[in-house]
Amino acid sequence: MKRKALVVTAALSLVLVAAGCGSNNKSDNTQAQNGNKAAANVSASSNAGGEVKKVVIGTGTGFPQVCFIDENGKLTGFDVELIKEIDNRLPQYEFDIQTMEFSNLLLSLETNKIDLVAHEMEKNPEREAKYLFNTEPYAHWRNKIVVPQDNDTIHSLDDLAGKKVLVGATSAQAQILENYNKDHDKKINIVYQNGAANDTVSQITSGRVDATLAADFTLSLIDPQAKLKTTGDNLSEADILFVLRKGDPASQELSDAVDVALKELKADGTLGKLSTEWLGGDFTEDSAK
Repeated sequence: MKRKALVVTAALSLVLVAAGCGSNNKSDNTQAQNGNKAAANVSASSNAGGEVKKVVIGTGTGFPQVCFIDENGKLTGFDVELIKEIDNRLPQYEFDIQTMEFSNLLLSLETNKIDLVAHEMEKNPEREAKYLFNTEPYAHWRNKIVVPQDNDTIHSLDDLAGKKVLVGATSAQAQILENYNKDHDKKINIVYQNGAANDTVSQITSGRVDATLAADFTLSLIDPQAKLKTTGDNLSEADILFVLRKGDPASQELSDAVDVALKELKADGTLGKLSTEWLGGDFTEDSAK
C-alpha cells in the first residue's frame, strides 16, 4: 500500500459553480517548494528500477460533494475519492493531494507547483489551447442559467444582458459569459466570485445578483431548500477531465496511465457508484451517446 500525503485546509467556502474555491493552510512558499519538488519527480519519467513517482494533485475545498471539508475536517468528495481510487490502481505513482483556491489551480499547474488538476474541469477550446487533458472523461456536464424560483423573465443569455451574473473566476461558466460579451454590444455584468464567498444562494435570492450559471447536477448540492431553479436551454455541454501540463512528456505518460485506470473504474462500475454516492446520480457518461 503506498503512503499518501494529504494536505487539507481548515476552511470550507461554499460556491455554486464548478469554479468552487478553497484556501490552502500552507504558506505559498512552502507549497511552492513542495510542489516544485513533486513536479520534478513526475518529470523524471525515465527513472530506473520501477521507482514510484510522486505526483502533486491540485484540488479545492469549497465545491460541495466534489471537493470539500466534511464535518470531521476531512477532505473528501467525488473528485477526491476518485483520485484516491486512481492512485490505488497506479502503483508506479504516489499522489499527494494539495488544496488551494480554484482560481489558482491552473496557474499552479503552469508554474510546476502541481502536476494535475482534479476539480470537475470542463474541456473547452480556450483551455485546450493551453493545457493537456486526459482523453477518458469521468463526468459529463450541461451548463444552464440559474435564477430564483419566482423569476419568469430570464430564459437565455440575451435576457441576462445588463444584469449581474455571478460566476467563479477562471471557470468554464465565466468563459461562456466572456465569450458572449465579446460578440454583443450590450454586455452582461459579470460578477466574479473568488474563494471567500459562501453565500451564492442568498446573493441570488436577495437580488444582489440576478443569476448564475451552473452544471446540471450542482443545483441540488448547493441549494437543498430549492430556492433556485434552472431555466432555458443548455448553454453548453462538455466532458469533464483532468488537466495536466501541455508539452511535457511525463504529463502525457501520467495522462495515459490515468486513462487506463479510468477505463477500469468504468468497466467494474466503481466510477458510476462514486458519482451516485456523491452527486446523487450517474453523471459519468454523455446520455446522448
